[in-house]
Amino acid sequence: MVTRCAWAGTEPFYIAYHDEEWGVPVHDDQILFEFLILEGAQAGLSWATILRKRDNYRAAFDRFEPQLVARYDAGKVAELLENPGIIRNRLKIKAAIQNAQAILKIQKEFGSFDRYIWQFVDGVPIQNRWKTVHEIPSSTPVSDAMSKALKKRGFTFVGTTICYAFMQAVGMVNDHTVDCFRHAELCRV
Repeated sequence: MVTRCAWAGTEPFYIAYHDEEWGVPVHDDQILFEFLILEGAQAGLSWATILRKRDNYRAAFDRFEPQLVARYDAGKVAELLENPGIIRNRLKIKAAIQNAQAILKIQKEFGSFDRYIWQFVDGVPIQNRWKTVHEIPSSTPVSDAMSKALKKRGFTFVGTTICYAFMQAVGMVNDHTVDCFRHAELCRV
């Protein structure tokens, strides 16, 4: 029997996310942008809710292409607010647009969002050794610093808890519990 992190539960879509994506280092700007937007959309909701709507988000937000999202206008915002396949929250939708614009500025300055964001962990995933999910923090000094830096650069919906969840999702930190089969696999990445 395979041992997984307790939060993975029994839902096939959640198990697949845990087994195949969560904690795997991501270095593609478009996927990093996707996770940043989805983590922000999740604020106040469950991650399962967002995962169920992920394909709808990809379609609604042009597969999270920052160059396209950055140009969304009031008409596109109105269209998104009518889309039942996503979280229809004006502030979260506007944050996606604003964050896309901020990413474009970072890409111009640093060459890529990947190069910028991974500097917070010196380009190498932090390898934690949690025994239970109850030990895993919701934020750290690193996510505090990331949140503060992103806000200075014009990002919104990037509080420290959102930043830490983002770090976990994109593999900047390995927060699989030590008994989980993925922990050891991701230590070798």
